[in-house]
Amino acid sequence: MYSLKTEHSFDSAHFLSGYEGKCSNIHGHRWRVIIEVCRDFVDGRGQTRGMIVDFGILKEQVKAEADAFDHALIIEKNTLKQKTVDALKEENFKIIEVDFRPTAENFAKYFYDKFTELGYKVKEAVVYETPNNCAAYSEV
Repeated sequence: MYSLKTEHSFDSAHFLSGYEGKCSNIHGHRWRVIIEVCRDFVDGRGQTRGMIVDFGILKEQVKAEADAFDHALIIEKNTLKQKTVDALKEENFKIIEVDFRPTAENFAKYFYDKFTELGYKVKEAVVYETPNNCAAYSEV
């Protein structure tokens, strides 16, 4: 099995609604996303001969997906009053509402699914919330 791994980081804030502890308050992280894709074979001809995929393409895709969350407040849908969300948006804050609780575990699954949708066989998606703490998701 061949595999490629690349990573990108983004800075954003979140909070965990319903959590009893410090993480219930808005706080920020430098999130680090690592995507590992795999395949049983490498290309046999053309420009990508000997490759699973061009690293440049994979790096750009990981960067694009991570950058979409950069410098935003990430919130789980329906965890803030709509007038609060509207007020933040009126002040031109970048608010991203997601369908999941914004934990490292759920982000790992989110990125796994995104790259699967792009046609990759994803070996593992890892998301670091802090330099020493990460969550991973895999199905392979």
